[in-house]
Amino acid sequence: MRLQQSIEQKLGERFEGGHLTVENESHMHSVPPNSETHFKVTLISDQFEGQSKVRRHQAVYQALADEMQGGVHALALHLYTPREWEASGGQVPASPNCMGGSKREQAS
Repeated sequence: MRLQQSIEQKLGERFEGGHLTVENESHMHSVPPNSETHFKVTLISDQFEGQSKVRRHQAVYQALADEMQGGVHALALHLYTPREWEASGGQVPASPNCMGGSKREQAS
């Protein structure tokens, strides 16, 4: 099973009934083609009601403990309750392009 599929499956099971999007953003970083190292997760769940951002992140990291140990280098988390998602207009911040590693050298 690919890493992205594993993330989707585990979060889908853990936060049942919520909206989930997992984007592989590895192509924006200094990694080989077809890598699965950098992900952006947007998750809307009633289970986040009354939880701080820290608690929400901890719940996601707990669900993805194996993936975090086995290949995920970066995980951008955008975690909302349905009410917060509606108030945001359904917009997730855009991820910046990586300027680290060999990408920095190419920009010079």
